[in-house]
Amino acid sequence: MFVDSHCHINFEGLGDRLPQVLENMRAHSVTHALCVSVDLETLPAVLDIARSYDNVFASVGVHPDHEDAKEPSVAELVELAEHPKVVAIGETGLDYYRLEGRTIDDMEWQRERFRTHIRAAHATMKPLIVHTRSSADDTLRIMEEERAGVPGGVMHCFTEPWAIAERALAQNFYISLSGIVTFKNATDVQDVARRVPLERLLIETDSPYLAPVPYRGKPNEPAYVSYVGRFIAQQREMPEAELAAATTQNFFRLIKRAAPAAA
Repeated sequence: MFVDSHCHINFEGLGDRLPQVLENMRAHSVTHALCVSVDLETLPAVLDIARSYDNVFASVGVHPDHEDAKEPSVAELVELAEHPKVVAIGETGLDYYRLEGRTIDDMEWQRERFRTHIRAAHATMKPLIVHTRSSADDTLRIMEEERAGVPGGVMHCFTEPWAIAERALAQNFYISLSGIVTFKNATDVQDVARRVPLERLLIETDSPYLAPVPYRGKPNEPAYVSYVGRFIAQQREMPEAELAAATTQNFFRLIKRAAPAAA
């Protein structure tokens, strides 16, 4: 049985066909999913889904790419995280991929938003969901300065080389791999998939994006996390069932407020 540790099933294309999405999960032995917030404006839809389905959990946070989103305060994140189905803070982090004529110095607003989320994680002791793109050094530096390892968390949709994974692992973080690991040219991610300690590994879809082979280029959904797990099991030369059991156990160990009830 698999768990999708990161998806966006409130997004268009998934949110309008949720019963089928949940049925597809069952058909692919995916028992639970974490629907991750990207801004406060759409958080009510995330919470509605989590409230409606016992096997779907929610997070609260504002994505670093959402520059025009309502800026959260620590107090606001803490209050929103009191919802019984909110099990994590994020997604948060840094993303310098699209600077659009600006410099890294101009991205201080992202760094301050990231610190706000880490402080909310400390206050709630709920784990962080960290996004990093073209920003690994700053991401890890801020995590260390803010002692993000105390609440802990996960580096989601990890695409960095092993040296960065080691630094994240040293800060008490898990590594989550998406459908990117199945892409032919994703050699860094495949290397991480083979080397990350099994007890610190999670899998995800980040759906509706990044569908794994054989669905690459098509809309993604939580059911397809099973293909991610199968591919990683092959890379590690271990039984698929063992990989599934380990990553599921890891999810519920990290996300302590998620109850592993049957779907």
